[in-house]
Amino acid sequence: MSNMQLMKKLYIIRHAKSSWNKLNLEDFDRPLNKRGKKDAPFMGKILLEKGVIPDVIISSPAKRAKQTSIRIAKELRFKKVIIFDKKIYEAGPSVLEQILFSFDNINNTILLVGHNPGLNILVGNLVHFHGNIPTSGIIELSFDCERWSEISPKNATLVSFDYPKRHNL
Repeated sequence: MSNMQLMKKLYIIRHAKSSWNKLNLEDFDRPLNKRGKKDAPFMGKILLEKGVIPDVIISSPAKRAKQTSIRIAKELRFKKVIIFDKKIYEAGPSVLEQILFSFDNINNTILLVGHNPGLNILVGNLVHFHGNIPTSGIIELSFDCERWSEISPKNATLVSFDYPKRHNL
């Protein structure tokens, strides 16, 4: 075996802006609003331009997260099945970590689409990030390890942080 260190890449994506039009709608069922429908594919195009090729896209099944992940996957020409994991909805950082730890190590690049505050706390636990991930915001992390079970603050690097308003959207 070569001792070349493999990198793990994680893109943490907060769902795009959702609609509050129907106040009787369950939180889980809130869809994207007009801006969200524009921002999600825009951010997908940015990932495409960066050459991001995800091995896995995993998302909360809440409607706004599902719609975000489908739009991003389409821009990335992602042909596999998006994993919709109910545990991501309303997950705290420890649940999100358990999900990441359980990934098959054959996967090097994962896109995780979910919600705040869980995503924000997870990122804050891994790297020095104390900002707020806005809707459609993407945090790119790299981990200097070969196994998802080994990701930790010791081997984590904040590579980039991007969101629609940085592009005057």
